[in-house]
Amino acid sequence: MSLRRTYETTFIVNAALEDNDIETVLTKVTNYIENHGASILEINKWGRRRLAYPINKKYNGYYIHMVFDSAASNIPIFERFMILEDTVLRHLTLILPKKLADFRAKRALESGMAYGPRDMVDTIVTRKVEPKVVEEAVTE
Repeated sequence: MSLRRTYETTFIVNAALEDNDIETVLTKVTNYIENHGASILEINKWGRRRLAYPINKKYNGYYIHMVFDSAASNIPIFERFMILEDTVLRHLTLILPKKLADFRAKRALESGMAYGPRDMVDTIVTRKVEPKVVEEAVTE
């Protein structure tokens, strides 16, 4: 049995798609993750943004940030799925350190956003956030 860790993935979907098509892509990605034994803790839709540089001749993208628990052996399978998904322009999956997760929870509570304990989250939390806040460096 592989060790379960908390991961975060940020991916960019083609913004030329309609809103319901973007929701379909998001549902497809979440179903794929859950079918491989992961549990999704949080989904943040950052919305449509202008890209810093063109990707596949696209200038705008719809950003989605996702936090999930999964076995380490499932991550290469998930990465391959994201590469093969045509509507996903870019993606990045990282291990979410516990200190950073605790910092985000503390910051959310201070700003008045509802944020429960990480082990008690059993539904997908969807909220619109502005990624303009620069996170402080978290060192171990």
